[in-house]
Amino acid sequence: YAPMIAMLLGLVFRGVAFEFRWRDPAHRGLWDKAFTAGSIVTTFAQGIALGALLQGITVEGRAYAGGWWEWLSPFSVLTGFGLLAGYSLLGSCWLVWKTEGALQRQARTYAGRFGIFLLAMIGVISLMTLTLEPQYYQRWLSYPGLLVTVPVPLATVIATVLFYRSLSRGKDAQPFFWALSLFGLCLVGLGISIWPDVIPARVSIWEAAAPERSQIFMLVGAAIMVPIILAYTAWSYWVFRGKVGSEGYH
Repeated sequence: YAPMIAMLLGLVFRGVAFEFRWRDPAHRGLWDKAFTAGSIVTTFAQGIALGALLQGITVEGRAYAGGWWEWLSPFSVLTGFGLLAGYSLLGSCWLVWKTEGALQRQARTYAGRFGIFLLAMIGVISLMTLTLEPQYYQRWLSYPGLLVTVPVPLATVIATVLFYRSLSRGKDAQPFFWALSLFGLCLVGLGISIWPDVIPARVSIWEAAAPERSQIFMLVGAAIMVPIILAYTAWSYWVFRGKVGSEGYH
């Protein structure tokens, strides 16, 4: 629970900081630092939670049975830094897409650096993951699992090459989408590693599933709300399309 609590507190903190940034101009620099701190805590805690899930959680009788600090390990800390690198890359690429001039050039430089940081984290975390559970090693390095897993690192290499090529050629939107594809490939790799488990080697999706009536109730709600959310998101992207000038924010 500790990483989740830290993540929620970080989200609250960054929301408050963002609101007071323009309500308290005299301390805007302080609120900028507070927003940065909240964002880092939120992202790092989320990454640690992911690492703790991958390395396994002690479960007895479908309930958590581990200690308060069981989530903390070198691997979970590494995944925390990995997610920081990934979100920083996406943010830099978003600025490349939406800004211009000196800020865009600076964001393009940061995107290249964060890309290297993320790729290093992906490589180290991938190798360490193979040592966590026997099923991870078998899934990735044993036949016939190789037929499914080999395309993932190959696609990662291709996406990386295309990302840096688009960055070096001065493209605006392409770097963001290639960085997003790296995130997608990481999620595919995560799915390959743990499927069909929710908690690796301990609780499967079938064991963790809610009763059928609850799933049907949620399906109805999702069928109504998901299209609304997608439509609203598409509309907001359309309204705020184009570059953001110096007068376009506060």
